[in-house]
Amino acid sequence: MSKPIIRPIEKADNEQVATVVRKVLIELGVPKVGTAYADAALDMMYETYDRPKARYFVVEDQGKLIGCAGVAQLDNYDRNVCELQKMYFLEEARGKGIGAQMMQTCLDAARDFGYDQCYIETMPYMEAAQKLYTRTGFRYIDGPMGDTGHFSCPVHMLIDL
Repeated sequence: MSKPIIRPIEKADNEQVATVVRKVLIELGVPKVGTAYADAALDMMYETYDRPKARYFVVEDQGKLIGCAGVAQLDNYDRNVCELQKMYFLEEARGKGIGAQMMQTCLDAARDFGYDQCYIETMPYMEAAQKLYTRTGFRYIDGPMGDTGHFSCPVHMLIDL
């Protein structure tokens, strides 16, 4: 692996992003219903994030996408809170500090957009991800915020920006 780069998504990345996310979700045994797997936006991530106060990033290594994540306004929530969305990395990208770099990139974008807090939902068995989130400053909260449609994700976390 060379030195991967984190960059904003381009329209040409849509297919690779959908492939990365679905591959990771299947690998981790995540339900296909009530998670990002079933999101209609998954096949058109560039278009989904091409709006104010939203940004999606990809990790590219030698022309191949090996990870992705983004931030956008938390759905169905009227306060100034964004959500860290669809953060997934192929196995070859894990354990190399890329997740921490991506997290910083996303939170920097959220701060630049002026959000007050960032929210995330995840699965209980995604322990490595939760360790990254807590190291970054996320804390566990008692229940969901907004309505993301991800009813199969019972772990909720929040960070003040």
